[in-house]
Amino acid sequence: MRIVIAGGGTGGHLFPGIAIAEEFIKRNKQAEVLFIGTKRGIESKLLSGAGYKLCTIDIEGIKGRGMKALVKGIYSIPQSMWQSRRILKECHPQIVIGVGGYASGPAVLAAYFMGIPTAIAEQNSVPGITNRILGKFVDKIFVTYEQTTESFSRSKVLLSGNPVRSAFTGMRSRQKLEKDFRQLLVFGGSQGAMAINKSVVEMLPQLQRMKNKVRILHQTGAQEVESVREAYGRYGIEADVTAFIVDMAEAYRQADLIICRAGATSLAEITAAGKTPILIPFPWATNDHQTKNAEALADKGAAIMINEKDLSGTKLFEVVDGLLSDPKKLQLMEEKSAEIGNINAAANIVDACLKLMAPKK
Repeated sequence: MRIVIAGGGTGGHLFPGIAIAEEFIKRNKQAEVLFIGTKRGIESKLLSGAGYKLCTIDIEGIKGRGMKALVKGIYSIPQSMWQSRRILKECHPQIVIGVGGYASGPAVLAAYFMGIPTAIAEQNSVPGITNRILGKFVDKIFVTYEQTTESFSRSKVLLSGNPVRSAFTGMRSRQKLEKDFRQLLVFGGSQGAMAINKSVVEMLPQLQRMKNKVRILHQTGAQEVESVREAYGRYGIEADVTAFIVDMAEAYRQADLIICRAGATSLAEITAAGKTPILIPFPWATNDHQTKNAEALADKGAAIMINEKDLSGTKLFEVVDGLLSDPKKLQLMEEKSAEIGNINAAANIVDACLKLMAPKK
């Protein structure tokens, strides 16, 4: 069994791809999974450590980057298509699955023209430009939200859920950790989030009075790691500040409360793990889909949402303090979160892919 998963760039695209790969290997230990991505994307840093092979292609983004970048991106398409075709001819996959990101487009289109079964996974409620184009060619489209079906041919769409790595799906049954402090997990995606970093630093003077009761793991992104680390030190607050968290599943397992953006993959992991988030949606996301994602959880009592325009250190501390000082409310929100979590999404996707891969009668 040979599978190609194409895309990445950010964790929001790559991690669902890894979840799908895990499920294929769970079904067939001899399954061979190859990723196609770019040298600049997060896949180039993480996949080898996860035990997967990566082949890279040269492709540029074409949206929102100015005329020069647009022209460069358009000219990179033929080359990336040729590179993708060469990779696919060498590995002879039985299916190619696009998970979003620049590399997804050329690889999936090359597979289509080669007669290889194809599928895409759309994590967000509003599809990105790459998946909107690919949706016209592929055999199957996997979506997370019901409203996403309106963007594609309904005959191709499966409401599968957003696939989550297996390390996150087993957390609900694990016993609560016995500890005399609360663990706060802060992150803003694989690149960090300046607004979140700033508001957390602003709340440190108030958080200082709880410093013996709180531990913090904070993913800042590469640019602000030193300044944020120094801020915690000034107030004597114990914090592990890092540019990037490699073992995010363990970070979730330890966390009593999470502060983060509202990307679709993060929310899928949070709800699969049954954790409580304070969500600060990225206000410039396409069609404001992060706000819609956050509202969906907040409306069901599984999260608290703070719009970035309303965000301040004082506001953030009020919410953090209110949750950490009310264990019953925190537990109720965890239960609501777990109710939303879809731990079968990867299995749903692989079931459908196996049907596409079956020999035609």
